[in-house]
Amino acid sequence: MIIELNKVVSVSYELTVNENGTETLVEKTEENRPFVFLFGGGGLLESFENNLQGLKVGDTFDFSIPTDQAYGPSQQEYIVRIPIQSFLDEDGNLDTEMVKVGNMLPMVDQDGNRMQGLVIDVNDDFVAMDFNHPLADKDLRFVGTVLNIREATADEISHGHVHGEGGAHH
Repeated sequence: MIIELNKVVSVSYELTVNENGTETLVEKTEENRPFVFLFGGGGLLESFENNLQGLKVGDTFDFSIPTDQAYGPSQQEYIVRIPIQSFLDEDGNLDTEMVKVGNMLPMVDQDGNRMQGLVIDVNDDFVAMDFNHPLADKDLRFVGTVLNIREATADEISHGHVHGEGGAHH
């Protein structure tokens, strides 16, 4: 069986990025805790799936995805200043352990969309946050092994994700 549309795929891999000539490990999955996904189900980088298409169980892979095919370049408009009042509790206090430079904070926009933002500055007037993807501006490298491939169930295909072990439980 090969990796193709509507197959459930299990892989182990290391994801690294090159920062100033040094490979930095970003994520690692293990054989006993693989990454399991529905091929063609959406939600993954198209270039990630394209590099795996046609592989078989036991095949290894080593490919890079350039920034423009991954999470793209940083966008200046995703860096915003939010009035400090938005972060104050009912007594007018700021939680300085939570709202500090370098922390990722869960936020909700005016339309109710949830997102993560990186605090990049805090002052008396505002909190500056970067809502770019953490891997924006990065070329990605995946090195790994295909562990398992199986047919997706009708429910998995209609829901667009894997059920059971390694997937959703509902």
